[in-house]
Amino acid sequence: MDATVIDRSLDDVLLPESTRPRKKWHPQKIWQTVGPLTIFVAMFGLVAALTPTFVGGGGLIVVATSAAPILLVALGQALVLNVGSIDLSNASLTLLAAILLAMMLAPLSTAAPLVIVVIVTLFGAVNGLLVAFTQVPSFALTLGTFGIFQAGALVVSNATTVYVSKNGEPIVGLFQNGVAGIPLTFWLGVGAAVLLWATLRFTRFGQGMTAIGLNETGAIFSGMHTRWLKVAAFALSGLLAGLAGITIIAQAGSASPTGLGSDLLLPGIAAAIVGGTSISGGSTNPINVVFGALTIALIPIATAVIGIEAQAQNLVYGVVIIAVVALTMARSRDGVVK
Repeated sequence: MDATVIDRSLDDVLLPESTRPRKKWHPQKIWQTVGPLTIFVAMFGLVAALTPTFVGGGGLIVVATSAAPILLVALGQALVLNVGSIDLSNASLTLLAAILLAMMLAPLSTAAPLVIVVIVTLFGAVNGLLVAFTQVPSFALTLGTFGIFQAGALVVSNATTVYVSKNGEPIVGLFQNGVAGIPLTFWLGVGAAVLLWATLRFTRFGQGMTAIGLNETGAIFSGMHTRWLKVAAFALSGLLAGLAGITIIAQAGSASPTGLGSDLLLPGIAAAIVGGTSISGGSTNPINVVFGALTIALIPIATAVIGIEAQAQNLVYGVVIIAVVALTMARSRDGVVK
């Protein structure tokens, strides 16, 4: 198939969605364009109004610091959701990456982060291969690998905290140094978001992934390598989980199966959805996911300000997910197993 035919095929998959008649103020479109920034500004303003010292006391820095690992996990989740699947394992993979990094920094020094990122990217690719070539639904498969990676983290760490004993200075520097007072760990996620946004918008690789989420059957008949694009989405989710593991080590200097990063599953999914990613696939804006992550990182502070107990935070995440999905979900399906 020559390039002209491929171009026409991709247009046939992408254009019907963009030209399909829509209501002028469709809730999904409103949310995806202005919702993520609006909800963050509104929530931040509420917290600032109720607790004036929050702004002057470096509140935004605190929120951005907390958002760093959430953002990277959410970006991986957004890429997988964009192809019409879901990755329930990338949060536990993040924790496993952090533990392995804490253990390997001493013997491998500066090569350790690269080794860990390669390993977890391969783990993500295995998820994608199984989803794409066995047609096991991604929810069921990644729920299983979530348990495997979680068990791996417990076994590798002996269910204890693993401290960085040597060669951790370059990693810790990502947290200790920053721009505008905000640690580089957060800017790492912002940089990844911008790169992914450009990839999805301007490259055939990224447009192909979006085409799968919009109409996988059409993408298949147009001659796209849909299976390998799915594998790539899951592999990128693994890569971003590795970067999230690096931010955990940078911030804490240690990793534990029950420590920082052990509860990223719900926040990661919530941040992707609040950031405008469609749960039914075919629509995501990684830059908006940044604001989704900031909003989710702000929830513990906002709930405390209005008097909600810390134990209810997961309840709040769940309510947010249900509300946003109910408001924005595209309810037409194409019958392809996701």
